[in-house]
Amino acid sequence: MPRMSAPGAESLSARLCQRLRTAIAENGGWLPFDRTMAMALYEPGLGYYTRGTPVFGSMPSSGSDFVTAPEMSPLFGHTLARQVAQALQATGTHEVLEFGAGSGALAEQLLEALGDAVQRYTIVDVSGTLRERQAERLARFAPRVQWSNAWPNEIEAVVVGNEVLDAMPVQLLHFDGHQWLERGVAIEGEAFTWADRATTLRPPGEGVFVPGTVTEIHPQAEAFVRSLAERLQRGAAFFIDYGFPEAEYYHPQRTGGTLMCHRAHQADANPLVQVGEKDITAHVNFSAIALAGQDAGLQVLGYTSQARFLLNCGLLDLLQGADVRSTAMAQKLITEHEMGELFKVLGFVKGADFGALGFAAGDRSHTL
Repeated sequence: MPRMSAPGAESLSARLCQRLRTAIAENGGWLPFDRTMAMALYEPGLGYYTRGTPVFGSMPSSGSDFVTAPEMSPLFGHTLARQVAQALQATGTHEVLEFGAGSGALAEQLLEALGDAVQRYTIVDVSGTLRERQAERLARFAPRVQWSNAWPNEIEAVVVGNEVLDAMPVQLLHFDGHQWLERGVAIEGEAFTWADRATTLRPPGEGVFVPGTVTEIHPQAEAFVRSLAERLQRGAAFFIDYGFPEAEYYHPQRTGGTLMCHRAHQADANPLVQVGEKDITAHVNFSAIALAGQDAGLQVLGYTSQARFLLNCGLLDLLQGADVRSTAMAQKLITEHEMGELFKVLGFVKGADFGALGFAAGDRSHTL
């Protein structure tokens, strides 16, 4: 059964589309895709993440569009907490800083598992409506939990970002067989349509590309990591997301890129319809993220699959005594055809040096 739109969703979408048409007109009839994606997801009060309709949940019947690992099983956060606890101790810090906390499920799990090891838990989230839901869910942990809609100037903490980098706007590039073009959005009648313009932008590396290839570059995600490096005085950071190393990301056979939309637990590849009513994501180029962090002063702790990371952190120990349903849901976190292999974990550290538990076996940093 198709999901019914939330009350007022159609009018919000119509207002967002009109605002997008205005932006296109003001930019000479063409808008780069990264600006389009930013408006579709984050336009105040109208974008997908700022309009207040549910997005996270395990089933379409909940009105949700997709499931994240913390929603799938509380053992995700409880296992990650072992790595966070080690990092807090190794860096001599007492704060966890989470970017894009979603429903608050991961924060709840980390706070439950870490106990007094966390003196302050700061959530940086641009969505006021999500912050309200998080505050309700985390009320029992007050006053240790606080919110911010901007970067702290200085950070001494363990930073966590689960499915944050994939939601950062990307630029689209199209190779026509002779040159690279930047793909943007124009208007045809009342509909949005793709339009390409000449550009000096290129994918990283020296890859060979098939004519017709469309792919993404990630300047905003790279800038995000550089900003983190500038502000992190002492601490560690762990990013969990779906993605690949650069050589795999820009493989000649990946001619369609990775851009994808999610609505009612269904995926499609057209972000120009139902604007504001569905999520838009792109896989992460972990090589570029690691290099951006390293160049800005961070040390790479490790890089591996979500399955290997969680197993290293003792997921199987936590599964002892779990009921059948809990075990089945937790296994989705590590099964190769579910989340285990597609999702990766990248760790950074600054101001300390330690062997991170989550990368003790199966570290793939050499592939970055």
